[in-house]
Amino acid sequence: MTTPQIHPSVDNGVHPGKESFAGGTLTCQCRDHPVKVRVGAQTAHNHVCGCSKCWKPKGALFSMVAVVPRDKVSVVENGDKLAIVDASATIQRHACKACGVHMYGRIEDKGHPFYGLDFVHTELSSEQGWSAPVFAAFVSSIIETGANPANMGAVRGRLNELGLPPYDCLSPALMDAIATHVAKTRGTLYTGA
Repeated sequence: MTTPQIHPSVDNGVHPGKESFAGGTLTCQCRDHPVKVRVGAQTAHNHVCGCSKCWKPKGALFSMVAVVPRDKVSVVENGDKLAIVDASATIQRHACKACGVHMYGRIEDKGHPFYGLDFVHTELSSEQGWSAPVFAAFVSSIIETGANPANMGAVRGRLNELGLPPYDCLSPALMDAIATHVAKTRGTLYTGA
């Protein structure tokens, strides 16, 4: 059996990010008038994602996505080519109408735990130093997009080899952040010593 192709950015190993990295420019795959999005900060919670909504490079089982404060994301060229993929989705994914690449995702619901963070695909940047992916999310979901269920052991094994612990949700730290937000909203957050 061949080694599963997770994502081109990690298939040959995960490269560490640089703490001092201050962002860069994401560019869609159009040769003519590409969309360019400036990200003015280092990303966080970078991960490979198996969900069926995220944009994936051709042949990849997973997307690679990270978050950054929304005020650090700005469209700098050819924004007229962007359209929201699914207006009913929680994450409003802004994609290039010509090449289909998702340039950034934004949550507009102010009550959502991740409101204020935009989702970006750092592999669309030529700059080096973006935060490294640290886990794999929604791993079972790749079956929904055509992966063979019989190969899931090999996929999870490869993710572990790459140092990307596989989850069928988000990482424990992000799940804790969601639960903390919900507890604050409900007034049930533990505040004892």
